Formats: sequence, structure tokens, C-alpha cells
Amino acid sequence: MFRILLAFFMASATAASAEAPTNELEQKAHANGNLYSETRLATYVYVEDTKIGYSREWLDAQPAVKGGDEWACLAEALYFEARGESVKGQFAVAEVILNRVDSPRFPDTVCDVINQGTGRKYQCQFTYTCDGFKEIINEPRAFKRVGKVAKMMVSGAPRKLTDGATFYHTRAVNPRWSRKFTRTTSIGQHHFYRPPTRVTLN
Repeated sequence: MFRILLAFFMASATAASAEAPTNELEQKAHANGNLYSETRLATYVYVEDTKIGYSREWLDAQPAVKGGDEWACLAEALYFEARGESVKGQFAVAEVILNRVDSPRFPDTVCDVINQGTGRKYQCQFTYTCDGFKEIINEPRAFKRVGKVAKMMVSGAPRKLTDGATFYHTRAVNPRWSRKFTRTTSIGQHHFYRPPTRVTLN
């Protein structure tokens, strides 16, 4: 039986940061600093069945959301990196970004991960941040959709699609680094990878 658990809570900006989390998913989000003061509505979503959770129909039926800086950075990245992907592909790209946040190899916030290397043209991690063009969101419906994905992910939705991947590229390119990495999966127009594990011999 398909089951989707949606836990909503209403709180003021002060109360949201002070209240103790009441369930496992809220505890995880609270521990990761994902209770945003800029919105009165925080949404915690756990999707047990990917057939429902990763469909456009399911996503479009979810309420519109807003959030703080981390949400805004992730939503923008999904818009420029994956708005043409399937919903499943958008969740997968979001997983990579959040997996990087959790990895000691990368910065420890969503915004810092996305903007890593920005400042030198084409020397950044996400090309749209350093290609010399201004980021303009001219497809509001697509941004609304990826904004929902971003909110679910920063609020603690499970990461089950990419098997811990911290890298990806489109099928249109074949970067040199990908030959040494472990491909974990392919979804839509992207391949996903983990870097090789270093083994120390005594």
C-alpha cells in the first residue's frame, strides 16, 4: 500500500528554532540546522514509494514552499542544473549536493558547496555559477517545482537514488575523472559517481 507521510508544523520564527523536534525526521532536520526562520511553515516529507514520490503529478500536488538561504541555494542549483530532468532526476541531483555537504572533502553548507570555486570562469563545481552569465529565473513554474524538491531534501527526505554519489555529469560529456570513479547509477540525462576509495596498506 502506497504511503506518504507528511508532517507539518506551524510556528513563529522564534518558536521554530526553540521548539524541540517531535519525531525522527524533525530531529534529523533540527540536528542539521534545517529549521528555517524565514518561513512559518516547515514541511517534512518521507516518501516510502518512489513511484508516487518521484512523479510530476505527485510533486505538483504538494503545497508551494519557501525557505531560508540553504533552501534558496539548492532550489537555484536544481533550476539551473536539472529543471529539464524528471522529478526523479531532480531529486538525484539534490542528493549529490547534500552528500557533498556531509562529506569532509567538500564545504559543510549547501550554499558553500554550490558556490565552491566561483570567481574564476569555468573553474567552479557548478558551471552556472561561474560561466559569466547572470542567473535569471524565467520559468517560474519550473522553479516552483524544484523549490518543492529542495525543501523536501533540506528537511531530511531520504536519499535512496544515487547510493552516496558526490559527482555527476550529463550523458553529453565524458570527463576524464569519470574513468577513475565508481558509477553508482544513471538517471535521466545524468550519470552519478563516487570517488575511488583510498586503501592504506600497512
